[in-house]
Amino acid sequence: MLSLERLRALCAVAEHGSIGAAARALHVTPSGVSQQLGKFEREVGVTLLVPAGRGVQLTDAGRLLARRGQEAISLLAQAESEVVSLDRDVVGELRIGSFSSAGRVVVPTAVATLRSRHPQLAVSFSAGETEELIPAIVRRELDLAVVDSWVTMPLHLPEDAVHTLVHRDSADVALSRDHPLASRDHVDLDEIADMPWTTWKKGAVFHTWLVQTLRNRGIEPDIRYEAPEFAAQLEFVAHGLAAALVPRLARVWVPDNVAIVPVRPTLEREIYALRRADNDRPTVRAGIEALTEAFAGVGA
Repeated sequence: MLSLERLRALCAVAEHGSIGAAARALHVTPSGVSQQLGKFEREVGVTLLVPAGRGVQLTDAGRLLARRGQEAISLLAQAESEVVSLDRDVVGELRIGSFSSAGRVVVPTAVATLRSRHPQLAVSFSAGETEELIPAIVRRELDLAVVDSWVTMPLHLPEDAVHTLVHRDSADVALSRDHPLASRDHVDLDEIADMPWTTWKKGAVFHTWLVQTLRNRGIEPDIRYEAPEFAAQLEFVAHGLAAALVPRLARVWVPDNVAIVPVRPTLEREIYALRRADNDRPTVRAGIEALTEAFAGVGA
């Protein structure tokens, strides 16, 4: 019978690319991982790793065992989830992650609901961007993640993940109140094509989304001011220096000299509660329920 602990070590090396990275993911020392892999090689009687530069590379046998090992670990996790699901008591631990605006506006309400309904449930939270949260779900570092997918930049989800729609959000344009279009009921993106823009730094999801959204309309955006938060971007808008696209969920505070105007076409995103397919525990189901209720209280 193969050791599950040694299978986990091999799978971690296959996933993260090095013994050091695998050790960090498993929260053990690199020497501990090396010892487990050495024992594993002696146990199966074949070489699983070979040196490759400063790191290691899996042999054909190592890749085969890592692939089968991931399947075995997933099946065990699913079996554990199914057994736990037989008990309706929501107890244990629930690790939630979320992108920043939902983490600030909605998740605390959901966590408070969970703690009130299920006193024996220990809930933890960590913030991150959607592109960071998805791998954390895959690596089992989180049980539940709140992620977003813009219609103009759809999210690609892994096959072993299940998503539940919990909210629909949209973005409006922020203009200085003395801008000629600020008093309109709505503006077309084409009408503000030649304006300077403020958004997040290049490489951030919102920067990529703004560029892609405007390019889809044949607009090459003139991005002059990059700031890592919407509050700072709105200050540039308030001084008449730029326009900004701001999701409604992120609109916690708007300066007096800024007008928020709906745009056409509507810029919509879907917000999902994401979990692994093999993790359908009562704790996770309770988390999805609490998040759905909390988002319902936000409105569109």
